[in-house]
Amino acid sequence: MKNVKIDLGKKTYEIKISSNIISNLGAELEPYLSRKNIWIISDENILNIYQARFQQSLNDFGINFNLMKLPSGEAVKSFSFFEKIVNWLLETGIERDDLIIAFGGGVIGDLVGFAASTTLRGVDFIQIPTTLLSQVDSSVGGKTGINSSFGKNLIGSFNQPKAVIIDIEVLNTLSNREFRSGYSEIVKYGLLADIDFFNWLDVNGDKLLSRDQSAIKYAINRSCSIKAKIVIADEKEKGERALLNLGHTFGHALESLTGYSDKLLHGEGVSIGCMLAFEVSSASGFCPSSDLERVKNHFKKNKLKSKIKDISQSFPPTNLIIEEMFKDKKVKNELINFVMVRSIGEAFITNEVDLGVVSQVIEQSR
Repeated sequence: MKNVKIDLGKKTYEIKISSNIISNLGAELEPYLSRKNIWIISDENILNIYQARFQQSLNDFGINFNLMKLPSGEAVKSFSFFEKIVNWLLETGIERDDLIIAFGGGVIGDLVGFAASTTLRGVDFIQIPTTLLSQVDSSVGGKTGINSSFGKNLIGSFNQPKAVIIDIEVLNTLSNREFRSGYSEIVKYGLLADIDFFNWLDVNGDKLLSRDQSAIKYAINRSCSIKAKIVIADEKEKGERALLNLGHTFGHALESLTGYSDKLLHGEGVSIGCMLAFEVSSASGFCPSSDLERVKNHFKKNKLKSKIKDISQSFPPTNLIIEEMFKDKKVKNELINFVMVRSIGEAFITNEVDLGVVSQVIEQSR
């Protein structure tokens, strides 16, 4: 399977999708090095599993590495951990031509990519995503950042990596819940831009969720290819790239109200958010009810979260959910720019959505 290319002129890079990469990390990284020093930032869970494996490979190629181990979880996407990373990079003598490795899921990738963009006004970094969700979404396209008390990912930068290296073998250690969370982001791509891909998932979703290797490779490649096309057209989200946020305005609000905790994984929030987007689109007359029913059936068949009551029977009231939605990055002139759908595979952006309809759909989901 060919690498996926993100063609951004001088910032062009490739997404490599293969297996057994971690055990051969020295060979993978050597072409990117100006000197044989790298800075690896990961979380404790990942390092407990993979440190011995990549350490041997780096030693074999004479690559010295500085290692920073962070706690796992969304809470590290904060000012305090951002400051710790930058200070550590400077204290350990990083230079502008050196290389930082973000080795972990979406939290690590977002946080480390942001730190890399600001340290010495920019040090190159490579993404090695270790969850299905980060492999198909957050590691691709250069969005980096941290959360604040005002909302998710409101502080950050566009900072393209030198490469994205995807080893599908790391998915073997994911829990079924984490894997299904990543599948929700895969489905999102079919829903917003590619009905043929959705049709493929409708037939092959069970194979993918049972971790068939060929199905996983195909789905990751297709997802990354869809995202690459959109990112190339609109790198800094001035227009079309916002379509990638299908389900996210709803999902981020739900994540905030659950305290960015394991009560709701990001992909689960996106899953519920995509369903709410289709329900609002159908209720608003944007898309046919038959498409909504197809999506409902796919979610049910593949056991994806689709309603707010799947999180909790006593979730905060609807008005608080809508208040959180107004903290979304896509709010402009005090109006929410919703990602809605005309059909499966055709998303669009509009601020002309009746909040009364949104409230009603949210109430029905509770």
